[in-house]
Amino acid sequence: MAETTPTDPADPTVVARQAEFPRLEPRAGTGPGSTLESLRDVPITITARLGRAVLPIGEILTLGPGSVVELEEVISAPVELTVRGVPFAVGEVVVVGEHFAVRIKNLLPPTGAKPDA
Repeated sequence: MAETTPTDPADPTVVARQAEFPRLEPRAGTGPGSTLESLRDVPITITARLGRAVLPIGEILTLGPGSVVELEEVISAPVELTVRGVPFAVGEVVVVGEHFAVRIKNLLPPTGAKPDA
């Protein structure tokens, strides 16, 4: 441990110590690609954003069973797919069996990626 110093000169019983951490060394098998390989089975939630509506609070308070909220988007508008709020693709709503699904039409460039020149 490093030298200790009181944190409050008025209270010499409180002592703060500088943290010391062991040096981290690379492990075998942590080369390029191996990190991503270990993440392949981690589940990630994908959200499909169908549309949005902006309503006054008074109108929201009148909503109940059977109410219809009209969205701003037209029926042919692409649906945005996101992971943790970050858009990664757009597509169209389709029906597969008894479930809604999204057919991906276009993958978006990663956030911070430079557009093609």
